[in-house]
Amino acid sequence: MPKHSINDRLKRLMFRAHHMGSNENDILFGAFARDHLASLSEADVDRFEVLLACHDTDLFDWVTAKRPVPAELQSDLMDRIIAHVALGKSQT
Repeated sequence: MPKHSINDRLKRLMFRAHHMGSNENDILFGAFARDHLASLSEADVDRFEVLLACHDTDLFDWVTAKRPVPAELQSDLMDRIIAHVALGKSQT
């Protein structure tokens, strides 16, 4: 993939992470994207994109441990997002 396409994709994902539909997820996923998106592997960028396509309520419940993450979405990336949320890094 040409470099400009990767940069465009990351910009699009950054925007989506900050404009998800619920203020809570905008804060949680936007902060994670701000702190980590540029350093994610291509595979993790793919996983992040899949997560952003999930329903807001489900995402919030998964990252706040209200419900378990479905097996098909469980990954190291999801663990990192959950840890980011648990540490309160979304507040900064």
